[in-house]
Amino acid sequence: MQIVSENIYRTVLRGIHMSETIKDQIHYFSIDQIKQLYETNEVTPLEVTEHMFERIDLLDSKFQSFATLMKESALKTAEDISKTSAENFGPLHGIPIAVKDLCYTEGVRTMGGTAVLENFIPKYDATVITKLKNAGAILLGKLNLTEGAMGGYNPRRQVPRNPWNTERWAGSSSSGSGVATAAGLCTGSLGSDTGGSIRFPSAACGVVGLKPTYGRVSRYGVLDLAESLDHVGPMTRSVKDAWDIFSVIKGFDKNDFTSVTDLYDEDPVGININNIKIGYDDNYASKGVNKEISDAVRQALKDIQGLNLKIQDVKMPDVEEFLPYWRTLCTSEAAYAHSENFPSRKNEYGKWFRGWLETGNSVTKEEYIEACNKRDQSNTLIANSLKNVDVLIAPCVIDFPHYVDDSIHYGPMDNLRGTAFQKFTVPFDYNRYPTLTLPCGLSSSGMPIGLQIIGHPMTEPLICALGAAYETSTQWNSIHPNI
Repeated sequence: MQIVSENIYRTVLRGIHMSETIKDQIHYFSIDQIKQLYETNEVTPLEVTEHMFERIDLLDSKFQSFATLMKESALKTAEDISKTSAENFGPLHGIPIAVKDLCYTEGVRTMGGTAVLENFIPKYDATVITKLKNAGAILLGKLNLTEGAMGGYNPRRQVPRNPWNTERWAGSSSSGSGVATAAGLCTGSLGSDTGGSIRFPSAACGVVGLKPTYGRVSRYGVLDLAESLDHVGPMTRSVKDAWDIFSVIKGFDKNDFTSVTDLYDEDPVGININNIKIGYDDNYASKGVNKEISDAVRQALKDIQGLNLKIQDVKMPDVEEFLPYWRTLCTSEAAYAHSENFPSRKNEYGKWFRGWLETGNSVTKEEYIEACNKRDQSNTLIANSLKNVDVLIAPCVIDFPHYVDDSIHYGPMDNLRGTAFQKFTVPFDYNRYPTLTLPCGLSSSGMPIGLQIIGHPMTEPLICALGAAYETSTQWNSIHPNI
């Protein structure tokens, strides 16, 4: 593992211009660190962008995180904003960002991990892309994902490889986002989450993932998997970075009918967390969970208590009975989303996602209605369980990433992870609550462990404030894979 050296950062601030010492670790610097270098004219956005592409060229043939590089436009943008004076800096001025290849980019293909869309070139940007550009971000490119943002990969697309162990699962559909962020191939990325696809790759790759309240981030110009469940959010290497990107991309969008009226959010730095009510259910957090993961979460609770914060017991419902209904909802909504190309072009789909869409087309209206009712039942039970607390602490996953190979990646639908694997994710897509995933340890085999902080709707500042306080006290986010 590698640990970012604060000494190197301080050396940079003393005036060394993009030396080899800086290049050793600037790809792991935070948004604030990079912006401070720009403000003091230590480096330029063009230098940083050139460095990121050099790193991508060097490493991504191994990690396969990028589907499409946008090198020409990125370098042109970096050159232009390198001439901008500090008083005109945007909130993401010169920050190299990459996005999951579900997001429309004007004039640049958006494939969604499929073959049927590999020649699709949008005529406009997704709202989140427009907001990133307006904030001064530099868009490095589009990131690989599972086909249609579900499970399995199309044989015409590359499979992102987990930088902690390339033989292990890199997480679900936002795998390219998790890999690129963990490997220092971008400062931050966008992912999407329908059943865990921000949280799974964040936990698997040891990064931070913020799944916002449903509707707080526009999905206009973002390819659907299951419209009633899809969330778009940032994946970064620190909570502060996740907040900084979220604060740019959030907000009401008249082009997205699911968009909610936005609030003025207090910066998490200014939030007093001393009196917040933190809930935890040890049975819920440990039953059926790998002991190393549950022990790491318990240690995280002790670390949180060490911040003079109090934990109170809650009784979570048995959610596992509701998990199978997610499949009914997701398959049928995915089949609807792909009806223009499936089944008319079904042979161009990979085996995994083809099976998923076939399942969706077989769902009856009675089954879909039952699934909706079960979703509502789950939502009510969880709301009642959490009514007396502000946040819930839980793991992200029940086990560490399993071993994978191309026979699995490109093969038919499988049940390697099982339905229970989603016990900490699906219920919070059902009820659309915001969640924050962040590193909380390493396994004995050197794989990262993720902690999840779950809030009530529209409480992103609160969960980020708590996450940032925990992160600062432990520094797990400063540990990176050996590359």
